Formats: sequence, C-alpha cells, structure tokens
Amino acid sequence: MGRLFCYLVRMTDKTDLTTRPIPEVIRQVAVPASTGFLFHTMFNVVDTLWAARIHTEAAAALALSLPVYFIITAMAAGIGTGSTALMGAALGARDRGAASLIAVQMLGFGILISLALAGFGLGFSPAIFGWLGAEGTYLDTCLSYMNPIFACNAATVAIYLFNAILQSQGDTKSLRNVLGATALLNVALDPWFIHGGFGLPPMGLAGVAWSTVLLQTCGALYLMVRARNTGLVKTDAGRNLIPRLRIYADIARQGFPAALNSMTVALGFFVIFRFVSQFGPEASAAYGIATRIDQIVLLPTIGLGTAALTISAQNYGANKIPRIREALKKNLLYGAMLLLPLSVPIFLFAEPLMRLFTPDPAVIAVGAEYLRIDAFTLYGYVLIFVPTSTLQGMKRPQFAIWLGLSRQVAAPYLLFTLFTRHLGFGTLSLWLSIFAIVWTSAGVACWFTRRTINKLHP
Repeated sequence: MGRLFCYLVRMTDKTDLTTRPIPEVIRQVAVPASTGFLFHTMFNVVDTLWAARIHTEAAAALALSLPVYFIITAMAAGIGTGSTALMGAALGARDRGAASLIAVQMLGFGILISLALAGFGLGFSPAIFGWLGAEGTYLDTCLSYMNPIFACNAATVAIYLFNAILQSQGDTKSLRNVLGATALLNVALDPWFIHGGFGLPPMGLAGVAWSTVLLQTCGALYLMVRARNTGLVKTDAGRNLIPRLRIYADIARQGFPAALNSMTVALGFFVIFRFVSQFGPEASAAYGIATRIDQIVLLPTIGLGTAALTISAQNYGANKIPRIREALKKNLLYGAMLLLPLSVPIFLFAEPLMRLFTPDPAVIAVGAEYLRIDAFTLYGYVLIFVPTSTLQGMKRPQFAIWLGLSRQVAAPYLLFTLFTRHLGFGTLSLWLSIFAIVWTSAGVACWFTRRTINKLHP
C-alpha cells in the first residue's frame, strides 16, 4: 500500500517528469515555453516596429545590436541551462537538498557573471560596433541602446536564473506569464520612452533600452517570488550562501559550455552582420527584421528544446535512459508536424511579411530574398536544437560547442568569404550558404545524439 501511495503521488506531482507519459510531459513543458517565447518575440517585434518609425538607421542599429545583446543572454542562458541540468538530475535522484544548494549557489555565481558582463560591455561595445561597421552617428545610436542594457544586465541575468529553478521542476508557465505581461506593457512604454511625455524627455532609441530594463526588472522580481515559493531557494541559516568552489566549478563545467554554445549564435550573428553590412544599412535592417519573423516561426523549436533539456535532465538523474530516447523521438516528430507545413506560406508571402515592418523597398527586397530560402531551412533547426538540448540535459554539453563553432562561425566565414569577396556574389549566396550549413549540422547532431544514447542503453 505504501508503494502504491508513493507511485500515485509521483503520478500527480507535476514537478516529477520521470514517471508520467512522455507526450503529457512534453506538452506540460513545451506549450508554455513556446507561448512565452511568442510573447518574447512580440516584445522584440514591437521594439523593431518603433525603431523603424524613428528612421532606417535606428532600425539598422537595433539589428546590429542583436549579436551584442546576445552576449548577455547567451551567458545567462548558459548558466541557467547548466544549472537546470544539475538541479534536474538532483531532483530526479530525489535529493532536494542538493538541488536547493545548487539553486542558491547558482544565484551567487550569477552575480559575479553580471558584474563581469557590465564591465565588458561598457568597455568594449564601441570597438565591437566599430568592427561591425558602425561609425559616427550610427555608432552613437548603437551605443545609446546597448549601454543601458549592459549597465543593467543584472535584470536579464536574474530572469534566466530564477527561471532555471522553476524549469528544473517542469514549470515554464511562470516565465510565460512574465513574457506575456512585459510584451503587453512594452506596447505602451516604447512610444512613451521614445517620444517622451508625462514628465519624461524624448529619448529616441535609448528609450527602447530603458523600457526593456524597467520591464525586465519587474519580471525578475516576480520570478524571484515564484522561485522562493518552490522551496528550493533555501539559505539553510546562511550556510548555502557561502560560496562553494566545487559547486561553482560544477555550474561552470555545465554552464560555460552551454553558454559558449549560445555564444556561438552571437558569434554567428557577428559573422553574418560583418558580411551583410557590406551591402549597406538596408541589408542589415532587412536581415534584422527577417530574423524577428524567424523567431515567430521557430516558436515550437524553443518549446521542444526546453522540453528535451528538462525531461532528459530528470530522467538521466533517475537513470531512465529509454524515456530520454522516447522524448527525443517524440520531440522531433512534433517539430516536423509543426514546422514543415509553414515552409510554403513563408515562401509565398515573403514580401508581404516584410512590408508589415518597413515600407523601404530595398529592405523588403533583401528580406524577402532571405525568407524564401529560410522557409526550407526551418525544420533543420529542430534537428539541431532538440538533440543538443537532450545532450545538455544528460550533462554532455561539449558537443554543442563544437557543432556551434562549426556551423555558426567557421563554415559561414569560409563560405561567405569565398562567395562574396572572391567570387563577387550578392546576398543570395549568404542565404544559400546558411541553408547548406544548417542541414549538414542537423544530420550530424541527430547521429551523434542517438549514438550517445545507444551507448548508455543499447
């Protein structure tokens, strides 16, 4: 009777992802995560729309800021991802004390990361934007946006870290609530901060940054309360607050590879913008807008990747490898069902989609050219994100770094240099190169992940 009672408790415990049917668990984690990312994307879309209304240079500056901003989110997401894997494994092994200690240590580690990011960003942003081709008033516009973001990056970092505590227990709804509320409020705050009024001076593009800082601070406070309510954020009479170098090392061992994997995305944007910007600000603006459309379409990928990470972490801790294999197959299947049908409408309506963001015909032409190729690249991202997230949950984050460096940096740089500088081709060669790189990487990611799982459980 006692065993039956424990089984029933686990079956009804929504934080336990090791016993309930895999499709049910995927829905629990993936749907709120995807919805939350939709709100996050809408937040960015509103920023892009208002920046484009200031002038094309402001839209280009916001687009150029994307890879720089990604330095912050990559580091925060990496530490959060690594900590999710550690906390999830502890929870899967039924050791809440260890999970609680990791959670508190992660927050202390995050403070150090935030301070380092602020110093780095404020010191090196001018050089980074200069390398990307910004100078004069264009550079000033870029810095007016990024300086407040770097100075107040603690709010961004806190969101990722408190969410890691919640996500390790299968809670992706709290972040969804934050992203939904901030996206809605951003609709009102962006124009107010840009144009001024009610006691505020007009701030231009800097207003977009300060709106982001304010809303992220509010979101971080909400997530902090939710995380404390889980019972994992326990100081144990202050003992858990004492830095434990061993745990810091464990977090770094899991988090830095995940951060570097995310950082390769930022490096990839640097490489792309380095080559795109040689075709003028219109091309930079076009690619920046098109990536916002990408973010909307790829919403299921984010949710499925989050589900893959969380499910594999808990089940790896519980030594239930067959459930990890099943989750991988189901996530890839759901991704195909959701992404493949979108390819044709994106191809057919590429220009109308771009017109939603800008009236500039040059920007529309380049953006539509990108979307027509990207339409048939989309499912490739599922085949990359889900397997690498599965490996991260199994405490094997290193593969994602090498894959990321290859597909985001080395291969694009070599192909872009060949096609644009030596052969003199235009932007179309960039998009076709991305298509080939993504699908090659997808094949490698699926093969390696299945091979790793089969070694653990033939």
